[in-house]
Amino acid sequence: MKLTKRSDNVSKDENQFGISRRSFLRNSSLAAAGGVAGAGLFAPGMMKKAEAKTVDPQSPTEVKRTICSHCSVGCGIYAEVQEGVWTGQEPAFDHPFNAGGHCAKGAALREHGHGERRVKYPMKLVDGKWKKLSWEQALDEVSQQIMKIREESGPDSVYWLGSAKHNNEQAYLFRKLASIWGTNNIDHQARICHSTTVAGVANTWGYGAMTNSLNDMHNCKSILFIGSNPAEAHPVAMQHILIAKEQNSCKIVVVDPRRTRTAAKSDLYVSLRPGSDVAFIWGVLYHIFKNGWEDKEFIRQRVWGMDQVREEVARWTPDEVERVTGVAESDVYQTAKMLSENRPGCVVWCMGGTQHTTGNNNTRAYCILELALGNLGKSGGGANIFRGHDNVQGATDFGVLSDNLPGYYGLADGAWQHWSTVWGVDYEWLKSRFDNNEYNGKKPMNSAGIPVSRWIDGVLEDKANIEQNDNIRAMFFWGHAVNSQTRGTEMKKAMEKLDMMVIVDPYPGVAAVMHGRKDNVYILPATTQFETTGSVTATNRSVQWRDQVIEPLFESKPDHEIMYLLAKKLGLAEQLCKNIRVENNQPVIEDIVREYNRGMWTIGYTGQSPERLKAHQQNWHTFNKTTLEAEGGVANGETYGLPWPCWGTPEMKHPGTHILYDTSKTVARGGGNFRARFGVERNGESLLAEDSFSLGCELEDGFPEFTDKMLKQLGWWDDLTEEEKALAEGKNWKTDLSGGIQRVAIKHGCIPFGNAKARAVVWTFPDAVPLHREPLYTPRRDLVADYPTWEDSQAMFRLPTLYKSIQDKDVSGEYPIVLTSGRLVEYEGGGDETRSNPWLAELQQEMFVEVNPKDANDIGFKDGDMVWVEGAEKGRIRVKAMVTRRVKPGMAFIPFHFGGYFEGTDLRPNYPEGSAPYISGEAANTATTYGYDPVTQMQETKVTLCKISKA
Repeated sequence: MKLTKRSDNVSKDENQFGISRRSFLRNSSLAAAGGVAGAGLFAPGMMKKAEAKTVDPQSPTEVKRTICSHCSVGCGIYAEVQEGVWTGQEPAFDHPFNAGGHCAKGAALREHGHGERRVKYPMKLVDGKWKKLSWEQALDEVSQQIMKIREESGPDSVYWLGSAKHNNEQAYLFRKLASIWGTNNIDHQARICHSTTVAGVANTWGYGAMTNSLNDMHNCKSILFIGSNPAEAHPVAMQHILIAKEQNSCKIVVVDPRRTRTAAKSDLYVSLRPGSDVAFIWGVLYHIFKNGWEDKEFIRQRVWGMDQVREEVARWTPDEVERVTGVAESDVYQTAKMLSENRPGCVVWCMGGTQHTTGNNNTRAYCILELALGNLGKSGGGANIFRGHDNVQGATDFGVLSDNLPGYYGLADGAWQHWSTVWGVDYEWLKSRFDNNEYNGKKPMNSAGIPVSRWIDGVLEDKANIEQNDNIRAMFFWGHAVNSQTRGTEMKKAMEKLDMMVIVDPYPGVAAVMHGRKDNVYILPATTQFETTGSVTATNRSVQWRDQVIEPLFESKPDHEIMYLLAKKLGLAEQLCKNIRVENNQPVIEDIVREYNRGMWTIGYTGQSPERLKAHQQNWHTFNKTTLEAEGGVANGETYGLPWPCWGTPEMKHPGTHILYDTSKTVARGGGNFRARFGVERNGESLLAEDSFSLGCELEDGFPEFTDKMLKQLGWWDDLTEEEKALAEGKNWKTDLSGGIQRVAIKHGCIPFGNAKARAVVWTFPDAVPLHREPLYTPRRDLVADYPTWEDSQAMFRLPTLYKSIQDKDVSGEYPIVLTSGRLVEYEGGGDETRSNPWLAELQQEMFVEVNPKDANDIGFKDGDMVWVEGAEKGRIRVKAMVTRRVKPGMAFIPFHFGGYFEGTDLRPNYPEGSAPYISGEAANTATTYGYDPVTQMQETKVTLCKISKA
């Protein structure tokens, strides 16, 4: 990386953190941490402690156990605290995930906890100036304004934008707060991260989550990375991958438009044209089917609809695959052969696969490939979906979504009744909190709210076209980086139009400076996760407990305390915490766990009591670093973190589920099969499994999900206690609050959700079999007629959504370069917290664009020049050029972690005093464009068009 010129703000702030670049590199253990910095993993440690000598070194040291708050790998950390100050940290060498490894971000975590650029007290923007407020005044004003909006426009005009940075308990409470406010206009980062994964995977085999684990990847014989770059996005995960390569001769195939650091470790690198994932996967399957390499018995027993996939795949001849994807037949064939000859193997994807208008098609195609190879339910196989934020998995599980309640319960009356019972609130009262009018035959309580990807349109769209009473008028940005969303220029207009903005965050974020407003913006200082306690769910579904490391800094408050105080102002505190003790205005975290344990039967968040989670946390050293099973000790035989589903009540002591759909184990020991969530028959064909069942199952064939009636038909009803019978009557495995139905099913070796086939055909989606469709902004106009997008839609998540009308406009002449985006190892998410960390700020000081030498020479600029990148919808960013062969001619890459500039204008003066990040730059998404997946409204960030010119 040649971008070494210091930006002005770093020069200015250098003395504030007391180091020069040279002394930093000389003294810091992070000097080499910009790449894969998991140096200590499964080997003698090389990482030095990060220390701050601000207290008497002789004072007693207390060691706290916490979890990194950046990506979803879930690395364990020992935090050393003296006199209330976090003075040192070590990567946990006995932790089963990172085993002493750290990436650059994890190694700099202490500075995040003590960050000087944090919001220090509540503030309000008045006449363009930030004014300090008391908490009482801030909450009074915010609550009064949203109540006024509610009276005038209804509850849906207030949007509750939550966070993947909340711990599980805060995420659960946030969804509950929005629900008793009376709206489904709630969402978080997962919508623009892995919503197409959740929808695609859940609708294929039952659950929309990672099937195996990073540790189980040690057993892989092959790994296909497609739209995933763990060497930079998940560096400690990369260490597990290298173990597979070095110890298990694992073959690695990397499919990516850009030659990444992960590609450097591959056995085969395939350069794919952006947006052609389905065509490539069908090309691979073409060779698998042609050569008879598919697992025919697995398909017979456990897959429905593969014949229809074969029909589509047959159309993808090698010539057509090459025409559409740009990949030579030899590479496609070699991929198919390598994956077929080296089983079990897994497929790994991230946002390179999900963030497309065809995102659900992509994720289902990846799943179908794994089904064809028979790689599911096996150690070393599976779909290993790496999540981005530390709790994006948990926040999704706990329903911070516009289309789900906690546990992926839907929005039908029955789901609301279930949660009303769990919460102890009257269902009719809860119903009265919502707008009970109908819009196009839909009531807001039972219809998906506006997703975060579309809140802009919720503000700007003509309200006659929105399926709710009025436009969005107030926004809570509660732990969300707005620069991670597309269409930045329109977002700015939406912010200007809002009545009010409320930012709740440890750092002010780009939302605080790009809005163009003079007033009615509030910033409320939230703590980091190191100033509170609670649980967090890693990418593999393991639930981990965090100690509180330090007391809240400045005037910040934990998110759940802010939620409670706001609920008090709104008159909703009693309903919010009916079953939850409140101490010093903080709902007790352990009580929140026990409440959601009572309700989340669908995915098995019922067996992880606070006591069990804390026992795992205190005994990291007892868990095997490949199997994740405790070898002796208090958790003997349990899987680390009790990964969901952890069936039944905590008293059942289910060990958690390491590998989903694994029939080689009993259900009681974490085994299972595919879920029966799509009915038992389709077009006269059975959807239930044939001759396949979990070890020890008394029903030796497929069976539907368990209900009270099924228990009675099987003669197992009397296995319930009398108390269980009273609660289970008229219920099923998802709504029986006693847990008796689950307990009895498992006693007889059956999984509560039934035993069905995975479905390769999802008849409820726009494309039942995944199809290749050209991106809305495509340079390949020759392919549009053969592979067009969908027709425009009038009703998706309450809003009209455009497809054909955009694709029909050919702008490829003016905007000839394909633009894509991705991660850097140094920064995370929207980047404000990591760019506010001096240790990380030193490592990457410029926002940039990667451009191929041919394009740079044709346009007339060289490496290090400043250039304008203008997107096809006229948004433009001024960035530094990095001329590199990592990208092909006709393609450009930009990282998405920057903010603080807007179309060449420096916004840093707009930050509250002392809170501007050390590093600022243009936001990538100022230049991105319209485009949304029809199933989830996932935004399109990985393929659009731009033009580049010298600045």
